[in-house]
Amino acid sequence: MSYLSAAFLGLVQGVAEFLPISSSGHLSIFQNFLGLNTLEDGGHVFFDLLLHLATLLAVCIFYRRDIYAIITEGIVYIKTVGHPVPGEKKKYPAVRLLVMMFFGTLPLFLILPFKDKVEALYNNTMFIGFALLFCGTLLFISDRLPRRNKTEKNMTIKDALIIGVFQAIATVPGVSRSGSTITAGIATGLDRRFAVKFSFLLSIPAILGANILSIADAVEAGIDTSLMPMYLVGMLVAAVSGYLCLMLLRYISQKGRFGGFAFYCWIVGIATIILTFVL
Repeated sequence: MSYLSAAFLGLVQGVAEFLPISSSGHLSIFQNFLGLNTLEDGGHVFFDLLLHLATLLAVCIFYRRDIYAIITEGIVYIKTVGHPVPGEKKKYPAVRLLVMMFFGTLPLFLILPFKDKVEALYNNTMFIGFALLFCGTLLFISDRLPRRNKTEKNMTIKDALIIGVFQAIATVPGVSRSGSTITAGIATGLDRRFAVKFSFLLSIPAILGANILSIADAVEAGIDTSLMPMYLVGMLVAAVSGYLCLMLLRYISQKGRFGGFAFYCWIVGIATIILTFVL
């Protein structure tokens, strides 16, 4: 691995992880068609883990105020729940947001028994091509859904579970996690800006959990410490590009236009299917 290839893969991870175009699908396409092995060759399972940690860091920095509110409000809630003030009823929106994130994460556990089968799809470019077409269709639909105004203050557990189911579906390569969860959020009535925020806050336990499950695979595949400088370059590029893409997606959500990403996913999906037949 060279510094250039590490930076390139970091850029792919940072851009595709947050823009609704599927990072797993793109990394798999580059791996299978261009020979840029990111998951199996040379113990690069560890590099893949580090790239995801870098994008996790980008989310935490971008939504640092919300995370801080969840922590501080959670501490206050724990301290006061056993000693309520008579006649005083406080609201804890950040704690309620954390509860919604908990229920939104639960459907991911349904995927654990099928983890090996899902990972096997990374080498099935035909499947990835059709998954990208499906992803594009979701984004196309999201632009045409009515605008509503639910936030953490009035979204329901049912809403969180529906979004969580779409996040579980997005564990297959080619289906964008952000695209599917944002579309599901808008469909359940979330405000578009909040749907984006909830999607990425929901990614924190998802990415963290996936990395914990990957630690054993990374150790088994082997860690080449001589490649650490390249790994760090890739992480830096992934974190910076990921943060910039979060800013871009927040701006796009205000305009309510994901159609451009839909056409992009359709084009890449069709190209992937054609290349699978040709190559």
